[in-house]
Amino acid sequence: MSARHAGMAVDTAGSIAEAEELIRRNGHYRLLILDYELPDSNGFGGFFRLQHLLDRTPIAIISSHDGEQMVSTAQAVGAAAFLSKRLPLEKTLASIEMILNGGRVFPQSSAVEPGVDDLRKRFESLSGAQRRVLLALASGDLNKQIAGDLGVSEATIKAHLSAIFRKLGVTNRTQAILAMRPLLQPE
Repeated sequence: MSARHAGMAVDTAGSIAEAEELIRRNGHYRLLILDYELPDSNGFGGFFRLQHLLDRTPIAIISSHDGEQMVSTAQAVGAAAFLSKRLPLEKTLASIEMILNGGRVFPQSSAVEPGVDDLRKRFESLSGAQRRVLLALASGDLNKQIAGDLGVSEATIKAHLSAIFRKLGVTNRTQAILAMRPLLQPE
């Protein structure tokens, strides 16, 4: 890969938190390959955190959990690719090359399930702040903790929660977490 892309640097991180730090420090990346099983990924929660920081940088998810629901969800949430750890190295490298050239790579049998696509659309309707609040909810944080982490008041968190509930078509925190579970922790 480095022979084809002279001057390309590769950073590695062992957690979502480490990846966030690298992104903040280094800025722009051409591609992020995300191991779904990082210790602090919380299902697709880590993907959403990194997606928020990277904006339009493609993110390819790599995992040994390559069932239909996992692949379908990865596609629905906006991943550029799903790479199975079972693929031979040469196929993985060819897939990375396709992504770097603007392509999307998913196993041919994967089709986005209608329910997951609807969840993705509802999730996309949330603002960045609302997404961060929802992800904190999924981690079990209380309003006070979320407010402190985001540097806002508890009243602001409550306003975000009201907007989240409305956009997701739910009435409370538990329903919001359950509604988003297929995106946050499939399989």
